[in-house]
Amino acid sequence: MIKLIIRRLLFLITVIWAASTIVFFIPRISQKNPVRERFATLAISGGFSPKDLEVIIASYNTKFGLDKPLFEQYTDYLSSISRFDLGVSYNKYPRTVLELIMDSLPWTIVLLLVTTVLSFVIGNLLGAIAAWPRAPRWLRTFATPFILLQGVPPVLMGVLLLFFIGFKLKLAPLGGAYSTGVIPDWSSLTFIWDVVWHQILPGLALLLGSVGGWTLSMRGMGITIQGEDYVNFAEHKGLGGYTIFKDYYLRNALLPQATGLALALGGVVVSAIVIESQFGLPGIGRVLDAAIRSNDFLVIYGVVLFVTIAVATLMVLMEFIYPLLDPRIRNE
Repeated sequence: MIKLIIRRLLFLITVIWAASTIVFFIPRISQKNPVRERFATLAISGGFSPKDLEVIIASYNTKFGLDKPLFEQYTDYLSSISRFDLGVSYNKYPRTVLELIMDSLPWTIVLLLVTTVLSFVIGNLLGAIAAWPRAPRWLRTFATPFILLQGVPPVLMGVLLLFFIGFKLKLAPLGGAYSTGVIPDWSSLTFIWDVVWHQILPGLALLLGSVGGWTLSMRGMGITIQGEDYVNFAEHKGLGGYTIFKDYYLRNALLPQATGLALALGGVVVSAIVIESQFGLPGIGRVLDAAIRSNDFLVIYGVVLFVTIAVATLMVLMEFIYPLLDPRIRNE
């Protein structure tokens, strides 16, 4: 167990280093100076003379280390990461990157947690029922629409929901975290309901785009398990259909799905970030979108690195949780 933990920790460190290196060099391909871009935008509104502007830009370049050679910037960046220092935002100075992430993180976690759990439970249940020969025919065909929706990307699903449900039918808000003019008050049930109401369309966009995948994979696992000896033995023992379905069929079919959940988290996180930007939610996706538009390198580094570490950590944790779900792995 100690050797396994050490190997997984080394794997996690390698992933963090690789992600840090990639997100450091990719934004610099554009050859744009984020400080110059920021002050050029401010200079459009007036108030800066060209000479003063260059002095200010040079001062900020020195402060943020942008006047150093690229390799020295890279080593300084890795050193900062090792101290859990993600730096200061160029665009929203003096706010730190960690502050921006922490402010937006609760919105992303709630959206991801609810949609991931619901899609996993609904999809696997529908897939198991679709493959169970004793289930009613109408109940088995109920999974077909969700399987068909699997081919629709969450972003396109969000556009369709915005147009038909939000714009045409006016059954849900078109975007935002809560209604305009509302003062946030988490002690008020009215405000909490308003927040939940604004999460319906982005939640549906993520939910409908992922339920079909779980349904299809669970259906395949269910068909495979039907021929296993322990299922046939349970039937010959005369056990009830519900007992066989729950204890012998569904429980064993869920084991590979738990592994698939860890592998799918990366795609779910990316989809959630895009959906947040699409619906104007104050989550990590919106922070990342604003950072990309303003070439705020340190915020881009911080958000991508944070998401990468979170996904890699969850995958490592799932590897330790999996033996709890399947005692045969633990015994081996």
